[in-house]
Amino acid sequence: MGANGAGGGGGWAGSRGGDGLVLQKILGTVLLTAAILRLSSQYLGPLALPPISNLLPNLGLFQKKQKKGKKVRVYMDGCFDMMHYGHANALRQARALGDELVVGVNSDEEIKANKGPPVMSMDERVVMVSSVKWVDEVIKDSPYAINEEFMNKLFTEYGIDYIIHGDDPCLLPDGSDAYAHAKKAGRFKQIKRTEGVSSTDIVGRMLLCMRERTVSEVPNHASLQRQFSHGSGHGPDNGTMSSGTRISHFLPTSRRIVQFSNGKGPRPDARIIYMDGAFDLFHAGHVETLKRAREMGDFLLVGIHTDQTVSSHRGRHHPIMNLHERSLSVLACRYVDEVIIGAPWEITKDMVITTFNISLVVHGTCAEPNGELNGEVDPYTAAKALGIFKIIESPRDLTTSTIIRRIVSNHEAYKKRNEKKNLSEKKYYEDKKYINGD
Repeated sequence: MGANGAGGGGGWAGSRGGDGLVLQKILGTVLLTAAILRLSSQYLGPLALPPISNLLPNLGLFQKKQKKGKKVRVYMDGCFDMMHYGHANALRQARALGDELVVGVNSDEEIKANKGPPVMSMDERVVMVSSVKWVDEVIKDSPYAINEEFMNKLFTEYGIDYIIHGDDPCLLPDGSDAYAHAKKAGRFKQIKRTEGVSSTDIVGRMLLCMRERTVSEVPNHASLQRQFSHGSGHGPDNGTMSSGTRISHFLPTSRRIVQFSNGKGPRPDARIIYMDGAFDLFHAGHVETLKRAREMGDFLLVGIHTDQTVSSHRGRHHPIMNLHERSLSVLACRYVDEVIIGAPWEITKDMVITTFNISLVVHGTCAEPNGELNGEVDPYTAAKALGIFKIIESPRDLTTSTIIRRIVSNHEAYKKRNEKKNLSEKKYYEDKKYINGD
């Protein structure tokens, strides 16, 4: 028995060649079986099987997972003059193509040379771009055209993997493609342009608002407005204008609002700050005031007034941007946690306490004047009575009217700028093809 046992044992461990072959066969069978079961669980339902490396941890056959590779950094540039939700959506799409988004803001000199004078200063444009929640880093004074030298600088110094631009053409004065070098290098990616808005269109809407002012205040206003706005509703070129208002071509969808939303509510114990307004032609003044408001609590809720409310208090050609356009611009701001689309003019006690549990209602010192309607009460009466209303100092003396005045004071230069832009816009729509994207 002992001999037979020893002999059996000796047979199991005897011949080295036999041992190796048997061990390989057994091990191979185990690995193959585990692999099949693991693969099957992906299609036939979870079997709660651990990875193969966990089944045989001490055989030294499996290496540890390699550390994750470096983050993909993408670059997008632009003038970002009179920044709107179309710009924000482009930045959102660009960010989705990588892990970090670096944005170049073209210098004033480059914009003048290639497009005409910018309306907003470099500082104002940088504030706007930096406030967009999908932006990780900003490069000031970037060149309009990405030449080979600057492209290599992006790759080496900034660690950029891909350069992003919309499907609309970006041509230099000589007709060449501003992104030719990036395309040749195989480091270019394209996103879909946001339909229904452009800076050219917005300038036209602004000038239409100026119709309520005197002719002496706005020289050649009717002719100038037609140059900026390519929409319908304008009379013949005889120095007069029809009563038609510039129509927005923006088509709001619930999906777009979801894409811009944070999707998170406040914590039960959060200090909720509320600020309301028109937020028309969303600008650096709005951004820095919202930033200051956000610093006063844990959650910033922004109320955006309806088009009818804004029009009744500021004039029939206001607001310049409609409710959904304004809502998206505000939602794109990193300091804003949530918005009320179509907020009431008057803040009630029920709204403050029961509905939104607001801790503090704030209002900036720099804002557009609002005309009082007959019988209208102070919209902040309830908040003041509760002792939760506060006026905060606006960091910038900038309003929508300020921007309109800039356009009007330099109307000839902007007229030439928009004539050129309108030609490229026309060609874009003539040659336009469907591009899959968001």
